[in-house]
Amino acid sequence: MPSSPTDAATTDPHPTPDPDPGRPSNAPPQSPSPARGNLCTGTCTTCSTAAREAQRATPAMDGTPPPKPEAKLAAGEAGYVLEDVPHVSDYLPDLPTYPNPLQDNTAYSVVKQYFVDPDDTVCQKIVVHKDGPRGNHFRRAGPRQRVYFEPDEVHACIVTCGGLCPGLNTVIREIVCGLSDMYGVTKILGIQGGYRGFYARNTIDLTPKSVNDIHKRGGTILGSSRGGHDTMKIVDSIQYRGINQVYVIGGDGSQRGAGVIFEEVRKRGLKVAVAGIPKTIDNDIPVIDKSFGFDSAVEEAQRAINAAHVEAGSADNGIGLVKLMGRYSGFIAHYATLASRDVDCCLIPESPFYLEGEGGLFKYIEKRLKENGHMVIVVAEGAGQKLIAENMKEMGQDASGNALLLDVGLWLSQKINEHFKKNKTTINLKYIDPTYMIRAIPSNASDNVYCTLLAHSVVHGAMAGYTGFTVGQVNGRHCYIPFYRITEKQNKVSITDRMWARLLSSTNQPSFLSKQDVDDAKVEDERTAKLLDGSPSNPKVEDEVASSNSNGVK
Repeated sequence: MPSSPTDAATTDPHPTPDPDPGRPSNAPPQSPSPARGNLCTGTCTTCSTAAREAQRATPAMDGTPPPKPEAKLAAGEAGYVLEDVPHVSDYLPDLPTYPNPLQDNTAYSVVKQYFVDPDDTVCQKIVVHKDGPRGNHFRRAGPRQRVYFEPDEVHACIVTCGGLCPGLNTVIREIVCGLSDMYGVTKILGIQGGYRGFYARNTIDLTPKSVNDIHKRGGTILGSSRGGHDTMKIVDSIQYRGINQVYVIGGDGSQRGAGVIFEEVRKRGLKVAVAGIPKTIDNDIPVIDKSFGFDSAVEEAQRAINAAHVEAGSADNGIGLVKLMGRYSGFIAHYATLASRDVDCCLIPESPFYLEGEGGLFKYIEKRLKENGHMVIVVAEGAGQKLIAENMKEMGQDASGNALLLDVGLWLSQKINEHFKKNKTTINLKYIDPTYMIRAIPSNASDNVYCTLLAHSVVHGAMAGYTGFTVGQVNGRHCYIPFYRITEKQNKVSITDRMWARLLSSTNQPSFLSKQDVDDAKVEDERTAKLLDGSPSNPKVEDEVASSNSNGVK
């Protein structure tokens, strides 16, 4: 890696474009990376624009799944598999280490054990059979006795990507305060406007004073966006600015993008830790117990359900219909219904339903109105899409590649009104859509604490030199998880699980499920259970574990 612009000029005669167009005109030129293959802007005969654009095309932009990285594994007896995360020393083996500044922090002087034992792991599946395999483990999060970054050399940046979620500002605040208060870091940048902000927007300096009160606000002070992921431009900017710790707060697409950034950083041989904090209001990130902001979203959803219940109960044949977030996973609708106890029917993407005929939604609504005189229906935004599939092609996709779904709430309202009008029955239906109210609120007390633990855990990991990981709570313990494990699939409500049975018992709604639906759900649950029982889903993992065991690794 070149140590100065002068050294770089002798190594690479074809400099790359400036990744920071807003820098002062008298600023030194960027230090390009030899790992880029001596690419230029396309103005010379050696390099072409087509070649450069071919390298710039990334899986995050063209929709093709990124190649899965090599798994870093340690195998043991009884099926034990540690799915470890990368470390900067894996590709920079001669890096010095330093004593962790926490040992001199007076706030931590009362802590019984300062540092996490390097052999501590967290088991993914906590309930196992007596003679069953011990399953997959992840490296436990927490401070290490030795760190790979001195506080004075750290230049960190934080970026928020994707949609809003309660707790984003809390995570930003606690990363900044954790770096500053625990490790004495003073250089922390906020990247504005998502991934595109690395090369097309301004940055802001973040200090404990500037972020002091931001946890009391909803949204993100850094701004966010979907798309805009250009790996080469992003890593160019990271290298030019001298950033060596990158904290990405975002959902599965953003974490996938962070994984691609990590791979490019490793190719260039840069001492840069890339770490993620998984964010999704839908709670659809796999492996982890739950995502931050979920509790706040469920709590806010209660207000909408309560309003719908009041409206429905105050009118003859009153129906309160509430649409909640949940594009592919209905966790918010599920848990809000369980918490409310005022809901008569909950419709989610995982559980198909139908309108007409015996056992259909219309018959159930008629039954509830006859019994109670009113009812409340909660529907997740992704539910019922097959019933209106004829219009799906017109909707397209958003910048992150997510399908733009039709408004099932408006559609269902219309269908219910049409049904009862045809039957000459008067109803009073009130439709409430609190979607963006739910995601724009500040996080509640529970999520504030959770965000703090996530932020501090990710800081400890980056300072200890771990990279290419996301942090999450697994079985109540925080750990470091390889990117590929949280981007391989989406977490969904299991309709063969006891939690869904509890909801059906609470609402007394029909299951709407055919035998084929139940059989399909059981097959999916068994496939997921097999992954959790010790067979990592990365195709390369099983081969590497087998190879390790054949060589006598324990």
